[in-house]
Amino acid sequence: MSNLTTEFLSPERAPAEDLQRQVETFRGHHMVIEFTNAIPDILVVLNSERQIVFANKALLAALGVDEALFQYGLRPGEQLDCVHAFERFEGCGTTEFCRTCGAARAIQSSINGTPNSQECRIIQRSGNALDVRVWASPLELAGERFTIFSIKDISHEKRRRALEKIFFHDVLNTAGSIRGITELMLNASDSEMAEWKEVLHETADSLIDEIQAQRQLTAAENNELAVSPSAIQSVNFLTELIDQMRNHEAAAGKKIKLSPEAQSVSFISDRTILKRVLTNMLKNALEASSENDTVTLGVQDCGQEGLKFWVNNPRVMPREIQLQIFQRSFSTKGNGRGLGTYSMKFLSERYLQGKVTFTSSEGEGTTFFACYPLDISTQSASG
Repeated sequence: MSNLTTEFLSPERAPAEDLQRQVETFRGHHMVIEFTNAIPDILVVLNSERQIVFANKALLAALGVDEALFQYGLRPGEQLDCVHAFERFEGCGTTEFCRTCGAARAIQSSINGTPNSQECRIIQRSGNALDVRVWASPLELAGERFTIFSIKDISHEKRRRALEKIFFHDVLNTAGSIRGITELMLNASDSEMAEWKEVLHETADSLIDEIQAQRQLTAAENNELAVSPSAIQSVNFLTELIDQMRNHEAAAGKKIKLSPEAQSVSFISDRTILKRVLTNMLKNALEASSENDTVTLGVQDCGQEGLKFWVNNPRVMPREIQLQIFQRSFSTKGNGRGLGTYSMKFLSERYLQGKVTFTSSEGEGTTFFACYPLDISTQSASG
């Protein structure tokens, strides 16, 4: 097995006979079984190769399998269907992405003899996102070293924090702007009043847009978002988006332009959902940019493969951020703000039959791409 390689943790697994012996060791401790089955959170025991040799009922219930059908010997990411656990033959813990995984770091700490707790964000192959807190603690039994590994779902806690951050930061900022404008209007002249009315109308629209964005994402995650396809013209769509974003606070001191190579393509998609995706894409690019930077939008006709929208900013994204950028709760803007890039990918793949990717390099900056078919189906993902 010397040909196994890894980009983080050891790729080696226990021989089948050793694994079976370890499983039987824990099966023989009936008090341990009764005690751990009474715990509502997922609890497993890992051997020194990070393979599961014991699991309580909470994990079996989460997976929807009977104990007799449970497959011992898999690692946590493999059991939880983490998308990165299947990128390499060596499995969970061996990819570059695993370096930023809270679960992998906690387990590594336990193997080295130190208990550890981390938050962990898992993207499953189905596209679902899990936010969990994990605990890993070393255990020695019958002369062998193991890790007690516990998992608690904190998705609702993360969602609540995100909602609070959005409403107490973004929404209140916009509401504050509206109050400031109305105060200026109290002493404005007739000529100034017309200008302030227009600004007030645009700011009120932004407030409504912030609220609708969160409502739309919540509906999407609950499989309650209906898809309404309509005809769209690509260049006109991007031009309208640019015009709407020029007055956004993230655009202050920066330039937004449409690429001269943008191609005019007629296609059928959900205008509201697509606007949400590309608005987030443009907003993120602006927030990542510095004063006097230029953010460029474009669209390319890919023939039978559909069309590709793209948004570029001149800044390079640090590698550590690149590895986590699409995780639900990850954000470079503070706790609870990790919804923009996650929602771009989630809405595109779940509802628009699309795909969101990015590149980031010196000289080219960071470019996000969103590829879509020319005609989406009339059914939502929940249908």
